[in-house]
Amino acid sequence: MIEKRQFYIDGRWVEPSVPQDFDVIDPSTEEACATISLGSAADVDKAVSAARNAFEGWAMTPPSERRALVERLGEIMDRRLDELGEATMMEMGAPIDFAKDDQAGCGPWHLKGFLRAFDNFEWEQPFKNGQTIVREPIGVCGLITPWNWPVNQIALKVIPALLTGCTCILKPSEIAPLSAMVFADFIHEAGFPSGVFNLVNGDGAGVGEAMSAHRDIDMMSFTGSTRAGALVSKGAADTVKRVTLELGGKSPNIMFADADLERHVTNGVLHCMENTGQSCNAPTRMIVAQDVYEQSISIAKTAAESVKVGNTREQGDHIGPLVSQAQYDKVQGLIESGIKEGARLVTGGPGRPEGFNRGYFARPTIFADVSPDMTLFREEVFGPVLAITPFDGSEDEAVRLGNDTVYGLAAYLSTSDAEKGNRVARRLRAGMVRVNGKGLGMGHPFGGYRQSGNGREGGVWGLEDFTEIKIISQ
Repeated sequence: MIEKRQFYIDGRWVEPSVPQDFDVIDPSTEEACATISLGSAADVDKAVSAARNAFEGWAMTPPSERRALVERLGEIMDRRLDELGEATMMEMGAPIDFAKDDQAGCGPWHLKGFLRAFDNFEWEQPFKNGQTIVREPIGVCGLITPWNWPVNQIALKVIPALLTGCTCILKPSEIAPLSAMVFADFIHEAGFPSGVFNLVNGDGAGVGEAMSAHRDIDMMSFTGSTRAGALVSKGAADTVKRVTLELGGKSPNIMFADADLERHVTNGVLHCMENTGQSCNAPTRMIVAQDVYEQSISIAKTAAESVKVGNTREQGDHIGPLVSQAQYDKVQGLIESGIKEGARLVTGGPGRPEGFNRGYFARPTIFADVSPDMTLFREEVFGPVLAITPFDGSEDEAVRLGNDTVYGLAAYLSTSDAEKGNRVARRLRAGMVRVNGKGLGMGHPFGGYRQSGNGREGGVWGLEDFTEIKIISQ
């Protein structure tokens, strides 16, 4: 079993102030695959001190030199990508092909997007009467990342922080810390100055709260549940530090009657099931025009039943287990709520798929006739569960149901009428709207409205979040 008890602080691996062993569980076997140590406020103090001492020198480093180090980091990431994939497979249950190609692969992809944005980033702009607007690094940043897309979120936080001249302390999820520790090795190999990047493992109570409230941390960037994000904001309030949040979602996927149903319903189901449904922007509410409702349900059923569940170490395009016992129990409870509240179970349901007697595997599940008063319409499941709801076919009703959520991260819609697609997209209260499955370009802004958080990650917007604005008049 892997033993990784040390933290990366001030350019070296160091022992925790007080050892507190914690087992990392392989979700496919329910057995420990690694042991780490959980940190404490004392470890946070050491990391913050290192980051504070390194800040002035790193902030004054020419942008071209910071860029060169990040580019070097990207080369190392490309070369050692399989290590990231293996770690992600073990810690959060992504099947090996998906772990390497998608989970780990998104790291270099985001890095390249940030470099493109950085090359056109305006550090200074002229203002009136010879005055100058200057962007400067905000300072020492606390970064908290989740377990569901660990490499993705590390890249979206650490890379813009480093490029803009900030120093940082990363706390990955204690459930999935192994990929972050591999990433710290990449940082070390790239040759970043000591203290610029630091990593402290720990849970929310022991490390997350200490970071949020720390007087020498200037900014907190958090990705995770809406409940935990609110706690970070409360913890940061006394020091009035900047807080950016990327939180939950309950994204609508609207199917108008004129859509290419076979294509878009199928793709919507597959997108919902990707990563075993553990994605904050997953299209988990399919809102379907009444005229094509039963036809769409039939297509969705076929698509869901084509999704294979398999072992994480086997190659292929199957999905793996949920991340933990707690997540498995939550998903099972929400499936049971759908049955209890009277939704129509189309396929799947409670329990493990056939052939599995251990591991946190869940059945790809679809419910139809899910009304807005049902739990499945309201709550983020974070599992392979799709809720289908009918609407009368009008744009107004589609928008009303689509926006009927406390979240606002992403939205999806399908129609053969381009003008209608544009109208509806502009009325949906979400940070990312995709029409007819159109993809998002490298360096796009990632983030949402309302309880999906604030701030934007990725590209120029992600860089801006880590800067302060100053006007100089002389």
